[in-house]
Amino acid sequence: MDLGVDLAALAAWMDRRGLGRGPIEDAVRLGGGTQNILVRFRRDDATYVLRRPPPQLRANSNETMRREARMLAALAGTDVPHPRLIAACPEEDVLGASFYLMQPIDGFNPTTGLPPLHAGSPDVRRRMGFALVEGIAALGALDHRALGLADFGKPDNFLERQTARWAAQLASYAEFAEWPGPAGIPGVDKVAAYLDRWRPATFEPGIIHGDYHLANVLYRPDSGELAAIVDWELTTIGDPLLDLGWLLATWPRENRANEIGVAVQPWTGFPTADELVAHYAARSRRDLSAIQWYGVLACYKLGIILEGTHARACAGRAPKETGDKLHAHTVSLFERALDWIG
Repeated sequence: MDLGVDLAALAAWMDRRGLGRGPIEDAVRLGGGTQNILVRFRRDDATYVLRRPPPQLRANSNETMRREARMLAALAGTDVPHPRLIAACPEEDVLGASFYLMQPIDGFNPTTGLPPLHAGSPDVRRRMGFALVEGIAALGALDHRALGLADFGKPDNFLERQTARWAAQLASYAEFAEWPGPAGIPGVDKVAAYLDRWRPATFEPGIIHGDYHLANVLYRPDSGELAAIVDWELTTIGDPLLDLGWLLATWPRENRANEIGVAVQPWTGFPTADELVAHYAARSRRDLSAIQWYGVLACYKLGIILEGTHARACAGRAPKETGDKLHAHTVSLFERALDWIG
């Protein structure tokens, strides 16, 4: 298998950083939900996981990797479960892209299958749902300025920028002439109008993960507790309630058999969306009176992001099957937003 990493160059870089000696052994490519490259390997008596952008770099790939590494470094010593950063290489000349090394996590992603303990216990699965909420409650409670992240994002007018920002993103897909346009997405204008009209007047800035759901966490194999929050590529400083809204936007709802969500099997035992909100409220001093608005914003933003792959697929720049699947997810997200709006 092509690892996508020059192991000799990596070993030389590690030598300069004092990170073990000798050859890199047992290197294996890890799967994941993104196009980023993850490689686990051993050197001396230590095991590492390398993360770098995909071979075909996008315009912001290296900056995104540098931001991820900076966030993980800032989270060290906090009660937010995360992969421990070992070392980062912001330069691009070692492996052709910026990268970092992190500590392996003893955990599993629930969307790829549950171990017997979790699959056999509704109580454990219930704890999994509440632990998921506790992860973002802890993240949103951190003082980003005290962690050296005062310049990490642009929280001023964060909420005011959202609708226009993502409307412009949707409009940009017109560069793909084969894309049928936004007419295939139900209620785009209605959702945007709702977001502008009912936008909360104020919020308290904090750290946002940016893509928070069951596919982007690892659980401990011996309990329903989180082992780590992963995939920090959309992290920034803004309104942390958007992470809770994102979770609600992707959470399966009862009696919605055709609705697309981020679920695991079996699902029985997992808390309801209302229970997730109540659990967050008990652990945060943030005002949750407008939490539906954040859920609608999450549907709007995520739906538009996913539609980008559909647009590229229409132009032959992504697999058609993937594009069709993500377009269906976009439609489902906007239908959920319209249902919330009423």
